[in-house]
Amino acid sequence: MPPVTQGKSKMAGYGKQVLVRDVFLWFMSAIYLFAFSSLYVQIPGLYGRNGVLPAKLALREVSSSMEENFWSKPTLLWFTPRLGLDTETGMELLCLVGMLLSLLAMSLKAFRGSITFSLLWFLYFSLYQVGQTFVYFQWDILLMETGFLTILVSPLNLNLFKSHNSKFQRHHDNITLWLVKWLAFRLMFCSGVVKLSSRCPTWWGLTALDWHYESQCIPTPLAWYAHQLPKWFQRLSIVLTYVILMALSWLFFVPVRSLRIFSFYSQIFFQVLIILTGNYNFFNLLAIALLLAILDDEHLVTILPSWLVGSSYVESAQRSKVTKVIRRIVTFGTLGTVIYWTVKLFALELSPKHVLKSKITFSQGAFFRAVDQAVPLTIWLGILSLSVEIIASMIGCIMEKGVFNKLWSLLQWAIFSFAALGMFAISLVPYTDISHNAKSSLWPVIKRWRQKTDAFELVNAYGLFRSMTGVGGRPEVIIEGSNDRDGPWMEYNFHYKPGNVSEPPPIVAPHQPRLDWQIWFAALGSYEYNPWFVHLVFRLLQGQQDVLDLLAKNPFPHRAPIYIRAWLYKYHYTELPRNITSLSDVVHNNRLVKTWWFRESVREYLPIVAVNDLSLIRWLNQYGWAKNDPWPERPSGRLYKAIKYLRSIVPTLDAFRFMMSLFACGVLMGVFNRHLSRKQQL
Repeated sequence: MPPVTQGKSKMAGYGKQVLVRDVFLWFMSAIYLFAFSSLYVQIPGLYGRNGVLPAKLALREVSSSMEENFWSKPTLLWFTPRLGLDTETGMELLCLVGMLLSLLAMSLKAFRGSITFSLLWFLYFSLYQVGQTFVYFQWDILLMETGFLTILVSPLNLNLFKSHNSKFQRHHDNITLWLVKWLAFRLMFCSGVVKLSSRCPTWWGLTALDWHYESQCIPTPLAWYAHQLPKWFQRLSIVLTYVILMALSWLFFVPVRSLRIFSFYSQIFFQVLIILTGNYNFFNLLAIALLLAILDDEHLVTILPSWLVGSSYVESAQRSKVTKVIRRIVTFGTLGTVIYWTVKLFALELSPKHVLKSKITFSQGAFFRAVDQAVPLTIWLGILSLSVEIIASMIGCIMEKGVFNKLWSLLQWAIFSFAALGMFAISLVPYTDISHNAKSSLWPVIKRWRQKTDAFELVNAYGLFRSMTGVGGRPEVIIEGSNDRDGPWMEYNFHYKPGNVSEPPPIVAPHQPRLDWQIWFAALGSYEYNPWFVHLVFRLLQGQQDVLDLLAKNPFPHRAPIYIRAWLYKYHYTELPRNITSLSDVVHNNRLVKTWWFRESVREYLPIVAVNDLSLIRWLNQYGWAKNDPWPERPSGRLYKAIKYLRSIVPTLDAFRFMMSLFACGVLMGVFNRHLSRKQQL
C-alpha cells in the first residue's frame, strides 16, 4: 500500500478525497505492473517472429512517411527500429519500461504524477495496437479507460525527485475522481443489465451458477467447492448479484454517506467472491480501484492500517443530532425499500424445509421498459451529481486567499471541468448501448465527438457474462500429436486451462495466460472462425520453442510430431464424495477425489494436419503466416543484446512468481522509502 506523507496539519476532513486519490494512484501503479509483466513473459510465443500472431504483421506501412504510419496506427513500435530493435524486442522494451515506471510509481510518491501515468497509458496503448486477438478483452480496454482517467486524477509533478504535497486537496480533485466513480457505476450497472437483456434462459431462470463455476475460463480450486453448493443457494446468489449490480450501484451518487459506504462494501464483497472462485487476472483489482472513488478520507483512514497512515488523522465533520437522525431514517428507509422489492420481484420465500426459494416474477418486456426508463434517470443523476462537484469546486476556488491563487485555481477548475464534461458526454454513447431508446435520443454532436476519439479507447461499453456458456458441459479443445495417423496420440498440456482431469484448477491471477484464454473462446466456436488456432498448430508442427514455452508439457521433447489433430471434449466437475459431511472433512482431505474433472468426447475439432499439407499452407497464406519473411528485420546493438539477455533468464521463471516478486519489490521499496523519509524528518 502507498506510504502516505503527512505534515503537521490535519488531513482534510469529511468529504475530502486526498487519501482516496493517493491510494487510487498506488493501486493503478500496481495494476500497471501486473499488466506489463504478465504480457512481457508471453511476448515471444504470442508475438515473436515465430509466434502465434507475429506482431510485425500488424505494423504494415501505409506510407513512406513515419508520421502517416504513426497516425494510422498510433504506437511507439514505429520508432523502436531506430534503437536497433525488431518488433518483438521493441514490445519487450515497452513492457520493461512500463514495469520500471510502475515500480517507481509504487515506491516513490514523486512518480505518481500525470507525466508517469501518461507514459504508462501510452506504453500500454502502443502494445494494444499490435496485440490483435490476444488483447481484445474487456479488462484491457477497461485498463486503458481507467488509465486515461488516472492521468486526470494524478497531480502534475515536474520534479520527479521531490514528492508533491499530499496534505492538501486540489479543488478539482473531486471532479476527476467523480469520473472514476461514474466509470465504476457504468461497469457495475451494465454488467447486471446485460445478463437479463441477453435473454439468456439461465440468467432468467436463475440457473446460471449451475454452470458458471465449471465453465468459466480458468477456475480456482474453490470454484470446484462452490459448484457443490445446493441449488437454492446458487439461485439466491444470482438474485444478490442482480441487487448488488443493478440496484445498489445507484447509491454511488446519493448524498447520504452511510449509503455510499454500504454500496462500496457490497461491491467489494462481490469482487472478492469472484477473485476466490475465478482467475480474472487484474480485472477485479481494477474494479476495486474504481470503487475507491466512492469513499472519502474520513472513512478510508479507518480501514487502512495505522502504521500506513501514521500519526495523522482525519478530522470528523461535526453533525447535528437532527442531521444524524434524518440520515439514519433515509438509510434504513432506502435499505428497507431495496429488501422489499427484492422479495417481491424475486418471490423470495422460506419453505417448510428451511430452503429459500426464488424466481423472477417480472416479464422480459417489463424489464426492457424498466431499463429504458432507468437509463435516462441515471444520466440525469450523473449530470446533477457532476454539477454539484463542479459548483462546489468553483466555490472553493473563489474562497482562495490571494488574487494569484484564486486565478490559478479557477484556471485549473475550468480545464478539468471542461475535460470532465467532455468525458462524461462521450461515455454516454457506449453506456446507452443497453437502451435503444436512450441511445437514439442522444445529441448527434455527442456521437461525432465519440467517433473522433474512438481510436484511443477513451470510453467503452462493458458487461461481462452476457450469456452463460458451457451449459450442459464445459467445451474444451485438446490438441494431440502423433508420428503415425493411426496413433498413438499424445496430448499437449497447458499450464492453466483444464486438460489433465487429475490436475487441480490453478491460482494464477493477476497473471493472464492469454493463449489459454483464447483457446477457451475457440472451444465455443470452430477453427474456421479462429485462424490463429490453425497457426498455433502449425507452430507446434514446426516445433517452435517460443510457442512451446507457453505450454506446460511438450509430449515430443526431441522432435516435433508429424501429425497434429484437435478434439472437442465436454468437461464436468466431479461430485463431492458422499462421505464428506463437515468442513473438517474438507480441511483434512486436500484431495477429496483422485480427479477434479471427468470428460466426454464430442467431435473432431481440427482434422489431422501435417506441416507440409498444401491445404494448411493455403489457409495460412490467406493471413500471411506461411509466407517467407515479408520485410526482414535486422536488429543489432547493445540495447538489443541486453533485452535478449534478460529474455534468456525469464523462461526459467514461473510467470506468477515472477509477477509477485516484482510486486513485493515495489512494496518493499515503498516501505524503505517511507522509513528513510521519516528518519530525515527526525
